[in-house]
Amino acid sequence: MNPFFQNEGLTLFQGDSLHVLPCLPSESVDAVITDPPYSTGGMTLASKQADPEKKYQSSDTVKRYPAMLGDTRDQRSYTFWATLWLSECWRVARPGSPLLVFTDWRQLPSLTDAVQAAGWLWRGVVVWQKTSARPVLGEFRREAEFIVYGSKGRPQTYSRQCHPGVFKHAVNPAKKVHITGKPLELMQDLMAIVKPEGTVLDPFLGGGTTAHAALSTGRKCVAVELSPEYAKQSAERVASLA
Repeated sequence: MNPFFQNEGLTLFQGDSLHVLPCLPSESVDAVITDPPYSTGGMTLASKQADPEKKYQSSDTVKRYPAMLGDTRDQRSYTFWATLWLSECWRVARPGSPLLVFTDWRQLPSLTDAVQAAGWLWRGVVVWQKTSARPVLGEFRREAEFIVYGSKGRPQTYSRQCHPGVFKHAVNPAKKVHITGKPLELMQDLMAIVKPEGTVLDPFLGGGTTAHAALSTGRKCVAVELSPEYAKQSAERVASLA
């Protein structure tokens, strides 16, 4: 399969991860860091299957983003789907590689099941404190998202640094390029667990933040993105870093 975009730092494929990942060579990357569609944002099936533009943005949001694909699975199919692509990621990763997968509180149980079913060793949950979240009157503010942490067998470590379990980064709307995009600074912090000059796999590249963080910290990235619009955007973003 030919890449959609390729330079010294990024190899990007445009397509469905379940079709692309089987084409990648086994044991060829040093880490998997990704932010897949959550298929959440609601308490009912109807609300989960709503347009992501309405699920993840308030009605008065001015900035609009390209359509987000693959975000309408129900709870059971989400677990099956995640197990499939996580199994391929396990094959592509080298022994000892770390796995970091973003999720929210609704999908946390499903994702931890899928991680283990796919063969990864589940090693914990890292917290991203967003500092901004929709208020919930009379309840606790849901201001955290989660990063399921695992490894392919016994983890390889590359420094004696003790990484934090909670990262506090605000979302800056002016810098955000994807409807559910994560702060670049957060992704750069997470790169500390990756082998120096290693290669990171992201099967759901979105707006390109994982690739940007990898390149800016001296690493490389192999990525897949389903949306043609976001694939083009990510390629342009990385090209501008040269």
